[in-house]
Amino acid sequence: MYTSPSSPVERKPWTVPMLRAAKADGRKLAMLTCYDAGFAHAVEAAGIDLVLIGDSLGMVVQGHGSTLPVTVDDIAYHTACVARGLQTALLVADMPFQSDASPTRALDAATRFLQAGAGMVKIEGAGPKLEVIRYLVAREIPVCAHLGLTPQSVLRLGGYRVQGRDEAAAAKLLDDARAVADAGAELLVLECVPSAVASSISAALDIPTIGIGAGPQCDGQVLVLHDMLGLAGGQRRPKFVKDFLAEGGSVVGAMQAFAAAVREGSFPGPEHSYA
Repeated sequence: MYTSPSSPVERKPWTVPMLRAAKADGRKLAMLTCYDAGFAHAVEAAGIDLVLIGDSLGMVVQGHGSTLPVTVDDIAYHTACVARGLQTALLVADMPFQSDASPTRALDAATRFLQAGAGMVKIEGAGPKLEVIRYLVAREIPVCAHLGLTPQSVLRLGGYRVQGRDEAAAAKLLDDARAVADAGAELLVLECVPSAVASSISAALDIPTIGIGAGPQCDGQVLVLHDMLGLAGGQRRPKFVKDFLAEGGSVVGAMQAFAAAVREGSFPGPEHSYA
């Protein structure tokens, strides 16, 4: 799925079973969003482990105020573009708003994304999404779950706010995390969650957690590519963002600096985390 005409690399292609092995070995996972083949080649050169075709493209590529306008066609197109530039990174495709509203709708969309080159799809939320996760996994489609701040819930939440700060909300997040793992998810993104809550969730699960604004104890970290490169694009810069281009000196250098900081545990620091 990740072939490219460029010269071969020494790294082995990431597979879904390798994710649990990385957690068991204590290896931190570096993940970035990506939306085109050119940046995908840079991701490969930098040795990034996981790549996300995020519905964040609605904001950073298309210029919308949220992720809600992104369509299945959009994700399929960008997935195919990025897949052409990858050789080893595991490619994860976001399920856009309402594409996973039912198991059959989710199967149709996820099938398109895997056929375009993805190795996994990402689904926001738990609750009714548990049935969707089970349905896809039973049909050989690997799933990454996403809890905490779920951007597709922005209208219900009233904005982009930290989740799980009180005791009841933290307990529900832990219950939901266990539920998505039990349903068959092989990876879990935790967004805008207090560090202590994310740490407890990471310790409770056998599958890796990927944090974004969730503190340093997650099993890996993800940033939106444009944020990592210091490209604000008119949006307010979240607390959890760091401009790695300033210290990396080039796009590939910035990606390498990000990956190194994640793997050695220096990113995120306290200034990028929530209490």
